[in-house]
Amino acid sequence: MKNNKGSFLIVILIVMLINNLSAQNNKVNQIDSIMNKYYQNGTFNGNVLISKNNKLIYNNSFGYCDETKTTKLTTDYRFNIGSITKEFSAVALLKLQEQAKLNLDDKVSKFIPELPKWSNEVAIKDLLKYTSGIPDVNWKKIKNDKDLFEDLKIIDSLDFIPGTNYDYNNNNIFLRHFIVERVSGISYKEYVEKFIFKPCKMNSSLMTPFENEHNIAKGFNSNLIRDKKDLPITGGIYITTIDLLKWANLLHSGKIINKKSLYEIGQSFNSEETQSALGNAIYKNQNLILHSHHGRVGNYEALLISDIDEKFTIVLLDNNYKGKIFEISEAIITILKK
Repeated sequence: MKNNKGSFLIVILIVMLINNLSAQNNKVNQIDSIMNKYYQNGTFNGNVLISKNNKLIYNNSFGYCDETKTTKLTTDYRFNIGSITKEFSAVALLKLQEQAKLNLDDKVSKFIPELPKWSNEVAIKDLLKYTSGIPDVNWKKIKNDKDLFEDLKIIDSLDFIPGTNYDYNNNNIFLRHFIVERVSGISYKEYVEKFIFKPCKMNSSLMTPFENEHNIAKGFNSNLIRDKKDLPITGGIYITTIDLLKWANLLHSGKIINKKSLYEIGQSFNSEETQSALGNAIYKNQNLILHSHHGRVGNYEALLISDIDEKFTIVLLDNNYKGKIFEISEAIITILKK
């Protein structure tokens, strides 16, 4: 009798497993059908990766690596991820805070005293929330990192009192880089490569400036014109879908920075209308439950969506901008939640 009961339970478990696998395969087939539709109608050229329940369920490439349309993309290609790059400088600062080398309440002048008087008013937390009041980069005169620093030195006043308003601009980001360099004693690029890429095993990730690297997807427009070459400025990240998934998984699991730090960098000036250093981050009892970050530069577009409660992550990387990446992600999410 006992043996019969045990055999019955095993059969039930096998049936359940088969049904679950069948349901997952059906979802993967639906996702593949959607991705092929967007590729065939010319609105997606890039790589897509989907993880569910900590397992990779979809990893595919659509289209070409550049405007010549002679070489097809593979999952080994790296894309510029635009504003998602900004997460790395935020995490670097929080790592340094955990090591008691700085505090987010510290003023910029503590680390870069040669900047004008406004640096006595701007705290590191303002750089993370884009509430510093620092005017945006004057791109007409910028050619390299030195120009960026010199431009900061001639800013004579802030646009508003720090912490009272929001302005999403890149001077906040470059100041983060410079502070990491002053505190760590090494270049920002070296810091990220040594203390983030390497321990996270993000072996394919590259930070600008770089030269003569292979497997780099080139941005191009609808007229098959390639994007202009990057300026030799530190900080832009080119990454594969799998490395971006590694980043998300390790970040959310508290293996890069701790839970308290993860909560701190997800805070924004106004949670409904403004971005945090993580893009859009939603918490419940200070636990991250949703992380969504969009990036765009030239014809590159990137989207990272992690629903921690639903246990899925979607990565979309495109090098031929068509403005459909959110529509695609919404269609994928609908399937995953069925």
